[in-house]
Amino acid sequence: MDCFYIITNKLKDRDYKITNEIRTYIEEHGKKCILSEKDSEGHIIPGTVPEDAQCGLVLGGDGTLIRAVRDLGKCNMPLLGINLGTLGYLTEVELKDFRQALDQLFAGDPDVEDRMMIEGVFGRGRRDLAVNDIVLTREGKVRIVQFNLYVNGTLLNTYLADGVIISTPTGSTGYNLSAGGPVVEPTARIIVITPICSHALNTSSVVLSADDMIEVEVCEGRYGRQEQVSLCFDGAEQTTLVTGERVCIRRAPETARLIKLSRESFMKTMRKKMKGN
Repeated sequence: MDCFYIITNKLKDRDYKITNEIRTYIEEHGKKCILSEKDSEGHIIPGTVPEDAQCGLVLGGDGTLIRAVRDLGKCNMPLLGINLGTLGYLTEVELKDFRQALDQLFAGDPDVEDRMMIEGVFGRGRRDLAVNDIVLTREGKVRIVQFNLYVNGTLLNTYLADGVIISTPTGSTGYNLSAGGPVVEPTARIIVITPICSHALNTSSVVLSADDMIEVEVCEGRYGRQEQVSLCFDGAEQTTLVTGERVCIRRAPETARLIKLSRESFMKTMRKKMKGN
């Protein structure tokens, strides 16, 4: 690889000391390096991504990497996370090891994992993407909300719950796991549905094919009350749905392309990273 695109979390590298150190190392080895341009909210500015970039280096934590995937969308650039955060479950490389990682990239094309993403369509055709999950949760007062969940047009279940998580395999170790959902091998092609604090005895997660189309409908509250629900993509982009509105969720045509330098198995990584968390 000869051309690198650096995406930095400014809150974790305020003075760009780490960014410049990595940039210098790349250029000292005769390679090209370009820094990302971001707007006031920290998103990559559309149209500024160089066409000749072969690899994106994401400096930050898991959240920074997820945001980079979402911002790049159909760019199809493989990304390598360099961990400046805490857990760093998705970020492949610890900061102390960045030189060794770059040497591997200089030497040739690395393995790339294609992780499935999901898309949600709501409102008047609005669309957004998620690497980890799409979550619907109650707004306002602490009370349960009723959700109807349809799969391929057929009612699967009605939940009385605080919310519902629709997760990718990559996101299975996030909010889904905290809510009691199953851990899934990240390169699998399935979708996991997990209710949040469901007021029922049968609160197990449901595992569906990646080819299924899921609809979640916000139902009317008691005594005809209109409900308001927060619809959130990867814990970032958020909007409000009200009684009668739906979000349609399916596998997205885009994928998250993550560079894998380590031969460490998913199970070993999970055991090491998630221990005590």
